[in-house]
Amino acid sequence: MNRIYLDNAATTTVRPEAVAAMVPLLGGGYNPSSLHAEGRAARAALDDARETVARVLGASPREIVFTGGGSESDVLAIVGSARAQLDRGRLLVTSAIEHHAVINAFDVLERDGWRVTRLNVDGRGLVDPDAFARALNPGTTVASVMLANNEIGVVQPIAELADLARERGVVFHTDAVQAPGWLPLDVDALGVDLLSLSAHKFNGPQGVGLLYVRSGTPIEPLIVGGGQEHGLRSGTENVSGIAGLAAALRLAEAERAETVPRIAALRDRLEAGIRDAFPDVVVNGAGAPRLPNGLSVAFADLPSDALLIRLDLEGIAASAGSACAAGSLEPSHVTAALGLDERLRLGVIRFSLGRATTAAEVDEVLRRLPLVMSDVRLPLSV
Repeated sequence: MNRIYLDNAATTTVRPEAVAAMVPLLGGGYNPSSLHAEGRAARAALDDARETVARVLGASPREIVFTGGGSESDVLAIVGSARAQLDRGRLLVTSAIEHHAVINAFDVLERDGWRVTRLNVDGRGLVDPDAFARALNPGTTVASVMLANNEIGVVQPIAELADLARERGVVFHTDAVQAPGWLPLDVDALGVDLLSLSAHKFNGPQGVGLLYVRSGTPIEPLIVGGGQEHGLRSGTENVSGIAGLAAALRLAEAERAETVPRIAALRDRLEAGIRDAFPDVVVNGAGAPRLPNGLSVAFADLPSDALLIRLDLEGIAASAGSACAAGSLEPSHVTAALGLDERLRLGVIRFSLGRATTAAEVDEVLRRLPLVMSDVRLPLSV
């Protein structure tokens, strides 16, 4: 039985072109800070990658900071910018459905004396721009709202929110980790000051990411040392990983016009098939702009952990909107923010398609899914 991978929002496979960019640098992993010929060659590879990324984002190469991944980029953006503006205030704004890297970064600052406003979303998962504007008080220094949600795929009105922040002199960050290959990433069109990406979400290697930092944005480093990455992220750069990131990002953007309609059609085919087979299913984020590759559905009285195990046995890799801890289901903060009934929150499944997903795979999932559902029952103890 061929396995079907529909968990691309968690991680993607590394594409061959990214591997090809990495391999020569893995064999000669020289330090780009060294002045000898080998070091200069590593520096040239690093500079080429930075320029490639900058072109995709519509940024200057000096505005690109390479990091160890999306979580590090998020924390650097939020904590680094907040600490750099202590003299301006200790008020911060975010949404209730952010990635845990963002949530925990704000929690750290809150424990250190900052005050955080966490905006609720509506039933579709959208932040209200008027509520966002009202939350930007004198003394607000940093706001962070994700471009596209990692669980339900809802796309926020980032350009509008960033414009409101700019009018009030508030630094605006967006976690755009789920967006490459699916949404435009031009930082001027988005209007953001800070933007986080992670290579393994767009068919690059794991363990490498980037933070776009608009020129003039106040920010302090979290990792100090030799002053690499414009003084914002010390430590010898992961040159091979960065080369793989750049290659994958360039191709994701170049292929976006072709990939998006093809994968969106497959996502819609999967959604329609699930609705037809299970009329009571709830599609999370329905009615809001969503990523073209994501589908989050909620089944009443069917626990997601049992569904995932059964899907896995049927050869289908997916994920949930809830986590299993200590033998009991804990619904995610995202589905809680949507206001889903508890019977639905316990049975959320996320299917996330990738650039290699095929129509045959979607049809096979629709064939196998009723078998899965018929085998799963909610335990009496829940």
